[in-house]
Amino acid sequence: MGKRVLVVGAGIIGASVAWHLTGHDCEVTIIDASDGGGLATRNSFAWINASWGNPEWYFHFRRRSMAGWRNLERNVPGLSVDWCGGLLWDLPQAELAAYARQHAGWGYGIRMVDRDEALKIEPSLKNLPEVALHVAEEGMLEPVAASNSVLAAAVARGARFIDRTEAMSLHFHAGRVAGIETTNGETLSADEVLITAGAETARLLETAGVSLAIDAPPGLIAHSTISASKLLNGLVMTPDFHVRQTREGRLVIGTDFAGGDPQGRDKEMATGLLDNVRTMVRGAEHLELGFITVGHRPTPRDGYPAIGRLAGLDGLYVAVLHSGVTLAPVVGELAAREIATNVRDPDLTPYDPNRTALQPGQ
Repeated sequence: MGKRVLVVGAGIIGASVAWHLTGHDCEVTIIDASDGGGLATRNSFAWINASWGNPEWYFHFRRRSMAGWRNLERNVPGLSVDWCGGLLWDLPQAELAAYARQHAGWGYGIRMVDRDEALKIEPSLKNLPEVALHVAEEGMLEPVAASNSVLAAAVARGARFIDRTEAMSLHFHAGRVAGIETTNGETLSADEVLITAGAETARLLETAGVSLAIDAPPGLIAHSTISASKLLNGLVMTPDFHVRQTREGRLVIGTDFAGGDPQGRDKEMATGLLDNVRTMVRGAEHLELGFITVGHRPTPRDGYPAIGRLAGLDGLYVAVLHSGVTLAPVVGELAAREIATNVRDPDLTPYDPNRTALQPGQ
């Protein structure tokens, strides 16, 4: 058996790294304060994409992860991604065209479609613009179900999952991180600790005197009651909202893919989003508000992932990022390889966590 690794956090990132670690013959233990599925994961819009005007190096990282989802689908029982495609027009027309040219030049399957073709893609939509963009290779999934499928696959390959166990602080021995102290007074030991606890990552690092610059802005997502009809074929991104339909039949709606800050007006904001969708989607007129989720998106200050080891904290690895649903496969693959073999993939170079960290005394 290889290295003993303790994974803190059983959202989609933690589950993916744990599954990949079992492929490196590591002895893996995962702990989570709940029963799995994470916090950021369960409140995600769950859109798998390489869109959104990112620099080319980040675009290719996301694209690599999209391919990683297809590999996970082949190897994880019960995991299913809906490669439904996305239809969008949430930019002015000139910017939309420039965006399409740029991403097509990078190899993305993005193309301009006119109103008639957009209507063939999404027949239930009303008030379509003259032109929109369509990306057939984008997808969506049910985030908690997907996370739990990957977690179960890791357990089936020998990982141990301890639920309802909250990490309180890092445990040190002989000058290095050697495990986690839990809130119930237990010490869990390991050769390396991986923290994938979202916004809680910063709190745990502070127990070692390290400050990691992470923001956790709130994002509201509205969930409709269940429609017996299939109203949408894929993801739809308009200037006023982003929406998708779950396999269960609910419409999932945000101001954008991350959701907006409700500023204490949760019901008002969610109702407004649903009203906009009722106006745009034929057949949605009689849907009501089912429930609201407000997630906090763990995001390093510069907006890009922080993945790797922190200087001066031997035995510790962190992975904190937004877009966890898109990036889970590539982060799982590359983080697991580095933890198990000490080989860092060149694609991780921009995501060194030390760029955002202050060590004790700094």
